[in-house]
Amino acid sequence: MKTRVSALIAAVLVSVAAVSFTAPASAQDASAPAATAPAASAPAASAPAAGQPGAVTTEEVANPYGLEAMWRDGDFVSKGTLIILVIMSMGSWYILITKLLDQMKMKRQAGETRSKFWKAQSIQAGTSQLAQGSAFRFIAESGLKATEHHDGALLEQIDLNTWVTMSVQRAVDKIQSRLQDGLAFLATVGSTAPFVGLFGTVWGIYHALTAIGIAGQASIDKVAGPVGEALIMTAIGLGVAVPAVLGYNWLVRRNKAVMEEVRAFSSDLHSVLLSGAMNTSEAARAASVKKVG
Repeated sequence: MKTRVSALIAAVLVSVAAVSFTAPASAQDASAPAATAPAASAPAASAPAAGQPGAVTTEEVANPYGLEAMWRDGDFVSKGTLIILVIMSMGSWYILITKLLDQMKMKRQAGETRSKFWKAQSIQAGTSQLAQGSAFRFIAESGLKATEHHDGALLEQIDLNTWVTMSVQRAVDKIQSRLQDGLAFLATVGSTAPFVGLFGTVWGIYHALTAIGIAGQASIDKVAGPVGEALIMTAIGLGVAVPAVLGYNWLVRRNKAVMEEVRAFSSDLHSVLLSGAMNTSEAARAASVKKVG
């Protein structure tokens, strides 16, 4: 009896020991799938593929209406109008830049004249100190030639004052005419470029409406696109005209300031030339009278 009881107790102890050793192992095995669960669910958290709900598309839709499309698909009238506007714009900017440089050059020449010409010993010496091609040197040389060549049967009928005045004024008029070269082109571009652009717009709308009528489709996408493309011509025309008008007014105002310098110099030069010429002529007359006597 005791033997059976001891054997039963030993069997119970063995079974308890077996359960205590197998429980941690089964717990570790159960935790392994739980640890790998987030890794398995990682692909599910990635961004949705294209075409699926919630996907973000980055493809850019090409604009079938624009300047490039208008040039590619336009006829010879549309292309010719665009070329004319481009030529107008290039000519306007060329004149703006060149006339601005000429005005800056003449302002520098005016400063050079004040610092060199009026401090010279004579008009000839002052004229030689001015730069070649200077507008002020041209006026001075014209005045000198008028005083030195006032002879002959025809010129003697005109008094020296009138002859010198006419020569200096002609030189001033030439300078003013040179300053105004190109301003007429700017005025023409400023007044006609918007109408040239409007002509291109009207022509484009005409073709757009004709194509819509032939196709028989008057939806908003068929009307808005071609009409909007035709309006590009008007925008280009305004973009050409506005700088031309502003540049014209600016250059005219600067020309007035430059011409004030030129006229002031010519007036002073006229007074100096007449005083020197009169003194020279009186001395020559007195010498000739002495010789005759």
